[in-house]
Amino acid sequence: MKKQPTNKLSPMEHALKYLTAKDRTVSEMQAYLDGKEFGEADVDAAIERLKELGILDDRRYAQRFVETRLASKPVSRAHLREQLIGHGLNREDVDAAMESVDADAERDNALSVARKYYRQFRSLEPEKRRERVLSRLTARGFSYDVSRKAFETAAEEDEWSEL
Repeated sequence: MKKQPTNKLSPMEHALKYLTAKDRTVSEMQAYLDGKEFGEADVDAAIERLKELGILDDRRYAQRFVETRLASKPVSRAHLREQLIGHGLNREDVDAAMESVDADAERDNALSVARKYYRQFRSLEPEKRRERVLSRLTARGFSYDVSRKAFETAAEEDEWSEL
């Protein structure tokens, strides 16, 4: 049985309004439009049309998410993968987006975070500083080994910059 919408906008109008704030995944759009109480066929038709127009594209969404996330707040590959899956993306789109994040990128991202927090915690005693930086790195999903190496590199760089 077709649900009666609680407003006057069509599923397509709601979808376009929802997309103006930021890109969305098919899964996010499905949940949003389902919450607007449109019939399943209307929701599916709106989503298919958005996909045909190239407005709704999970692969593009995943790639942009990886690029933006790593540029703004670097996290580990594992953490990034979890976030992508949390947005309702399928394995194929997640894997395609993750291709650019290899072991070298993982180390570079960890080092970027380590440098930031090494400077930020400059006033702390050395052992407390080490604990805090490692804690921040592991909270972003980096393994202890990657975190430790990033911390050591940041510390060495800082020593050299003081000479």
